[in-house]
Formats: sequence, structure tokens, C-alpha cells
Amino acid sequence: MAGAGGGGREILTMKYAGMPFGMWTLFAPSFRNQLTAVFGYGTNTAKAITKKAKPKYREIISELPEFEKGDRFKMNLVNCAMIGAFILSMPERPDVERLTEYYAKSMMTKPLKWFCRKSGKNKFTPKDISGMKATATLKAADRNPYSWNMEFYEYPDGSGYEGRFTKCGICVLMKKLGLYDLTPALCRLDYTMSEAGGVTDFVRQYTLASGGPYCDCGYKKKGFVKAGTEAGR
Repeated sequence: MAGAGGGGREILTMKYAGMPFGMWTLFAPSFRNQLTAVFGYGTNTAKAITKKAKPKYREIISELPEFEKGDRFKMNLVNCAMIGAFILSMPERPDVERLTEYYAKSMMTKPLKWFCRKSGKNKFTPKDISGMKATATLKAADRNPYSWNMEFYEYPDGSGYEGRFTKCGICVLMKKLGLYDLTPALCRLDYTMSEAGGVTDFVRQYTLASGGPYCDCGYKKKGFVKAGTEAGR
């Protein structure tokens, strides 16, 4: 793989200092608390799992390539590294159903809910559409296998848009960690975050992790009524 700046350059690895450190500081307490709430681990066991997960998380981060400046998906992969570290530090491997609940409850802290609401206010604005088109053009996964490639489609009826992902960094990392069968638990967070944003209905037909041809992330405007219909007059 070439470096972000072009062929032949040294590959830069992701540094723990910065976003990965910040994400651990922000979310580790929630991940620890939900070990008790969702899985029923005692307080001491939850602390021990968290203590074991931190160096594992740093190890995972240290083996990842740095993301390009215009790549919006670095946070997604950092979150994947965190949940991966916690799974690998648990005494028992969780099933997908309970892991889905655990991941959603661990991630949906007050700061993330605020972030979702803030993002929701900007959804479907010219800036939002422009950003989606720029991401589709970037095709970052062509250079960084831990990133994403996306195609962008606006719904012809004006009800919203879809990001259609043909390459997924989370799938690649979960495979590397030996956790690929648990990937659908992470995919489900798209629905939770859309709901928290308050302005979109998330729709999906396929995911790569479930054997689909791509991951479709569709965002439809809540309460949308097509112009010209009886209800829209």
C-alpha cells in the first residue's frame, strides 16, 4: 500500500496520542459500566476486563495505517478497535445479539447523542451533500484497506440519499482480529445513531458483513411527503 501522499512514500501508522486517546478517555467508562449492565459481570471483573483491554486497544491502533486528511471514517475504525479490544479481553466470547446491545449502549453516551443531534440539523444541507460527494470521490480504501469506498446516490423523489459502500474498514479489521462473525453488531449502530439524530429514517437492504454485495446506508427525511401527492397539497 502506498502512503497517503502517493506511491513510494513511507507508510505512517496511526498514533495513539490524539483521537484514539481521546476516544478511549471518552468511552472507556461507558464500555466498562455496560459490561455489568448488559453481560452481568461483577464490578471487579468489569474493571479487570477494561484494564486488559487498554493495552490491547493501543496495540491494535499501533498496527493501523494513518488516515488521509480528507477521510471522514477514522473515528469509525477507532471505535471498532475499541470494541474489538474489549471483546478480546472478555472471559467469554459474546453472541451477536447481546454484543449489539452492549455496543449501542456503550457508544450512545450523552456526548455522542449531542453529536448525533447536531449532525442531524445539518443533514441534507448543501454542505452535507457536498461532503458526501467528496467522500465518494476520495475512494480512500484504494490506498488504505482499513478505510471505506462509497458511491453516493440521491433519491429521485427528493426524500434523501444513500451511501453505498463497496469496501468497509470495519470488516477488514474485524477479520484481522478474528471477530468477523460479530461484525453485524457494529453495523446496527447506524440505525441507533440515525434515530438519535431525530431527522432521518435509516433504511438498509444489505451489509457486506452479512454476505451482501455492498452496505447501503440510506437516510430518508422523517415525515417526507412527495410533492404533488394528495398528502403533499
